[in-house]
Amino acid sequence: MWQLSILILCSCSGREIIGAGLQGPIPSSISLLRNLTDLRICEISGPAQGFPLLDNANGLVTVVLRSCNLSGGIPAYIWQKRDLLLLDVSFNKLVGGISRDIIGRSLRYVFLTSNMLSGDIPDSLLIEGATIDLSYNNFTWQGPDSPTCRPNMNLFVNLFKSSLSGNPLQDILPCTRDAKCPRYGCSLHVNSGGNELRVRENNHDVLYDGDASFDNGAGSFHTNTKNNWGLSSTGDFLDDNIQTNIYVASLENSTKLPSLYTTARLSPLSLTYISYCLQNGDYHINLHFAEIQYTNDTTYRNLGRRIFNIYIQGQLVKKDFNIEDEVGIGRPLVVPFNASVVNHTLEVRFYWAGKGTARFPKRGRYGPLVSAISVNPISKRCSIGGKKKTVTYVGFAIMGLCLLMIISAAVWWKWFSKDNTRNYEDFQGVDLKTMSFSLKQLKTATRNFNPTSKIGEGGFGPVYKGTLRDGTIIAVKQLSSRSRQGNREFLNEIGVISCIQHPNLVKLHGCCIEEDQLLLVYEYMENNSLASALFDSNKSRTLLDWATRFKICVGIARGLAFLHEESRLKIVHRDIKATNVLLDKDLNPKISDFGLARLDEDEKTHVSTRVAGTIGYMAPEYALWGHLSYKADVYSFGVVALEIVSGKNNNKYIPNNDSVCLLDWACRLQTSKQYEELFDERLESKINKEEAETVVKVALLCTNGSPQMRPTMSEVVSMLEGRTCVPEVAPELGRHFEDLRFQTMRCSNQIGETESSVRTYSATVKSDTRFSTTSSNDQLDVQSVDTRSF
Repeated sequence: MWQLSILILCSCSGREIIGAGLQGPIPSSISLLRNLTDLRICEISGPAQGFPLLDNANGLVTVVLRSCNLSGGIPAYIWQKRDLLLLDVSFNKLVGGISRDIIGRSLRYVFLTSNMLSGDIPDSLLIEGATIDLSYNNFTWQGPDSPTCRPNMNLFVNLFKSSLSGNPLQDILPCTRDAKCPRYGCSLHVNSGGNELRVRENNHDVLYDGDASFDNGAGSFHTNTKNNWGLSSTGDFLDDNIQTNIYVASLENSTKLPSLYTTARLSPLSLTYISYCLQNGDYHINLHFAEIQYTNDTTYRNLGRRIFNIYIQGQLVKKDFNIEDEVGIGRPLVVPFNASVVNHTLEVRFYWAGKGTARFPKRGRYGPLVSAISVNPISKRCSIGGKKKTVTYVGFAIMGLCLLMIISAAVWWKWFSKDNTRNYEDFQGVDLKTMSFSLKQLKTATRNFNPTSKIGEGGFGPVYKGTLRDGTIIAVKQLSSRSRQGNREFLNEIGVISCIQHPNLVKLHGCCIEEDQLLLVYEYMENNSLASALFDSNKSRTLLDWATRFKICVGIARGLAFLHEESRLKIVHRDIKATNVLLDKDLNPKISDFGLARLDEDEKTHVSTRVAGTIGYMAPEYALWGHLSYKADVYSFGVVALEIVSGKNNNKYIPNNDSVCLLDWACRLQTSKQYEELFDERLESKINKEEAETVVKVALLCTNGSPQMRPTMSEVVSMLEGRTCVPEVAPELGRHFEDLRFQTMRCSNQIGETESSVRTYSATVKSDTRFSTTSSNDQLDVQSVDTRSF
């Protein structure tokens, strides 16, 4: 049953459907609507679903499928609808690329915002007069010489964070060659929708930059390069029959409101303010609002309701925010927040989630509205504007120059006398106050990295248990120095990892960069790793019962779902295995080492991705050809899920048949459905067979040889929790010896036999490992093998 809170059939001919607040999935019968011209569905709750079948609706003019949990790719036939004017599939989980075969010349609005689309941007998409929003995707980086960066005057292309180039600043400013921060600021003041304005605050004159001069494309990104900030706006006010919208509002001749609140910037869907090249640290953020469009009189304008969500640094801080409910009509409102900046960028986003008044006699009556934004540091002094005497500037300049000379001399003597190769300039402009530890602190905590304090070792380096002076127990990971990144790049990556927090992710307390040491400080996990609990009977103090195993399985899935889909900073782990899942004192699972693969990479080319993972857990497309996607983690999770059910190590367990590993055996059992053979015999009758069978079925679905057949991790969570059924997938018979999933295992076995090695291939590939297939032989080149991991 397709449940609707709103469903309006807008014409007797049945050519238009509008729906919002739905509970999916979209019924397949929608494909029967041949005369459909206008389809608008948004904000569907429920599991992920594929793109609805619309190939029979040849007269489509408007397609809005916004925030519908769509997964998979955009079908090629959509781009061949000759009458299609507007395509909005923003805020979904769509993958793949854009078809190059774009026939529809009527396209004027294309909103692909916030998906996982990749590949090149075809020139055929750049239709004159069109507005195209590609922000928040994974497209190939668009350099300053690409066609998308040289649009004509009649074309708007929003490339804000449309690619993952590896340089965060370059992703914000994609069309800038060699994007770098000339300096780091510590404040931001924007008069939204208005011009430059001076405002008296705390006995100072504060200068607010204006954004009224920015072009008002339906999908646009504009920057103020002088003060290092910009805004990204997406969405079109539908049904106003106006090709050029005005996304600013003003209240003329008002004496009741301060000048800062007489203007505002509007957005029909999503509006993002970004401050880049900002000093790291903690900040006060004041968001200024005043409802200047709706009224409290007897006209139709008093009927409107404006409801939207507010996100700061990708986290939802205000849901269903309504200015009128907070303070009333035509009155100023300041909403304060605090936020941390760890990668020199601050992002504030306003998003319309389809609530409130959607249709109004005049345009621009719904969606976010903001009057101003002000950002100031919490603990640091920062100039906030005002007139200064020239003598004061000169005096400070001379004092600063003298101080700089003294500091430079001291630094030169300290660093070069110790023959330290680290460059001090790497740390200029980087604030480590909130996440730094001194080497002396960590040496004291770990008893100078005493071997007796060592609790593990992985592909990234050894791990030591330590105790800080306040009694806090920590785990210190000593990273190897193979990384070719500089200190600043290292800090940027650590900043990204540290701001990602979830109950099923190991918390990163901080780091230390000193004397050529790269150290990470994590929370300490009392019960070591899942591998130790499952496989090492000598060290494991307790046998994990089934309830605990099932809790661990669901927890791992939730952690991965957060990394892949829920966190603003999307991360592919690349090395999910039992040794990288740690257990706290209550046996709750926490994923470790997420994001660290990037710290150990050499330069990438546009052709391949470096392989960093463990044989037996790597998806075949990644192990053999370096094709990396979120589905590689899904595959690894499936292997770990089988290990949880069986209590056996996928790499070390050799079945009593011709199977090469645990997964191979499970795939063979898929035909007979005798899943009980996989259950850990140590659990005996205490296992919940129904739950265990569900885990096995989900694991086999996750380890499908085809990435497209694997579910997303949010779908995995839904299946494990019983909210959706596990689909039945027919096993592929008679292909076990050809199955690419087991080629790397067979190759490692052959290498092991050649070198007279016992089967200890929990091999962590961290060097320049490459898997290649030449002629009829699969060759495995393993340059670094490590059987232990934190």
